[in-house]
Amino acid sequence: LDILEYVHEHEYVHGDIKASNLLLSYKNPNQVYLVDYGLAYRYCPEGVHKVYKEDPKRCHDGTIEYTSIDAHKGVVPSRRGDLEILGYCMIHWLSGHLPWEDNLKDPNFVRDSKIRCRDISVLMDECFPGKNKPDEIAKYMEKVKLLSYEEKPVYQHFREILLQGLKAIGQKDDGVLDFGLSENGDLQTNPMQKKKRKAAAAANESTEAEMEDTGSPVKKKPPASDTVAAKTRKMTSPKPRKGMATRKRVQK
Repeated sequence: LDILEYVHEHEYVHGDIKASNLLLSYKNPNQVYLVDYGLAYRYCPEGVHKVYKEDPKRCHDGTIEYTSIDAHKGVVPSRRGDLEILGYCMIHWLSGHLPWEDNLKDPNFVRDSKIRCRDISVLMDECFPGKNKPDEIAKYMEKVKLLSYEEKPVYQHFREILLQGLKAIGQKDDGVLDFGLSENGDLQTNPMQKKKRKAAAAANESTEAEMEDTGSPVKKKPPASDTVAAKTRKMTSPKPRKGMATRKRVQK
């Protein structure tokens, strides 16, 4: 959000916010950089904001799952579009799901789904089907929805909403990035990943139970040192002489 405010203050919008365009500093991993300005646009040259105009030739610019409704309609990007894109990203990061992600090859379907989800309650219900929904993200999206095309966002208001979200989960705004996975009530990771983990756990339990029934011992993996030693012996063992190899083949 701070980066977007800085870019916007210099009369540009980014237009393609997503996880792969956020890089971390090598020396300071808590420092985030927003990269890839291939879709950046000067929305307010010489202080004059571009007018709202739909252009079919520009429809669906950006990364389809995150791009703004304006971009789907072919409107040149503005500040509200960047904040909308950031909102979709945050929802995806938290829930692992977006309502239109199963049909990304149909841009019109994605556009219509986003328009339908301008009813923020619908968006939140589909992304967070349980009772435990991040209210602050809903407030953020509601505030983005109220922005007019040329309106300058009050970035501090958006910051305060997100800070309330951190406070609600007992976190501090200390600038430290935490990429650990957590399941907070109904805020869960991707359902497909969860199913895979459950299936793997069930398979392990089934295997252990079968071994107990048959009395077969559970095979343990050899220590890493033994494995390395075995590989070393194999690599350093002298190759059989040509004559010996020939004799073996004849005997077979």
